[in-house]
Amino acid sequence: MLNLLKRYWLVIRRPSVHFSLGFLTIGGFIGGVIFWGAFNTAMELTNTEKFCTGCHEMRDNVFAELKSTIHYTNRSGVRAVCSNCHVPHNWTDKIARKMQASKEVWGKIFGTINTREKFLDKRLELAQHEWARLKANDSLECRNCHNYDSMDFTRQSVRAQNMHSTYLANKEKTCIDCHKGIAHRLPHVPPGEAPTDTPGQIPPKADAPLRVGDAKPS
Repeated sequence: MLNLLKRYWLVIRRPSVHFSLGFLTIGGFIGGVIFWGAFNTAMELTNTEKFCTGCHEMRDNVFAELKSTIHYTNRSGVRAVCSNCHVPHNWTDKIARKMQASKEVWGKIFGTINTREKFLDKRLELAQHEWARLKANDSLECRNCHNYDSMDFTRQSVRAQNMHSTYLANKEKTCIDCHKGIAHRLPHVPPGEAPTDTPGQIPPKADAPLRVGDAKPS
């Protein structure tokens, strides 16, 4: 096997004698197309709901919560999958997000949240990381589907009209500021640590009734 690899290496590093420059150029182009197609296919595969919920950490926790929200089942039949809310659509931001998310593989290998108890203990930390990320990129993933310029304010509640026409219009706030917990339950936030950028949204308190899946206050 080693000798075969050495022979192959000698062949590919030796200047071409039998093939024309045109053949090599066309061959390189075809090889590049095949590589790009395979890369893009693999990239899109990791964006599917089946892939995202392939591990029990996601399937039994946050995905179970998503299934009870309007993003999963609604009158129009349009379903938002995990990647719609956690991965930007434009290519450069998508690649950056994929590289950032690669550290989650490390968490899977070492069982960071491989039990329900571990997940609940880490829930606030995980949520805060995602809130901060969406805050920093101006809720880029929300804008995969929601466009301020396309909003029909006449079909919104008075409160929503006021919030959108004020905070989004002047860019003082971004989507995640007011829509934390839109697809997953809000974690319990200790006193004094609640987000100050969330108008009208109050995270669960320690003495609030617990729902199935909520973290117990420590």
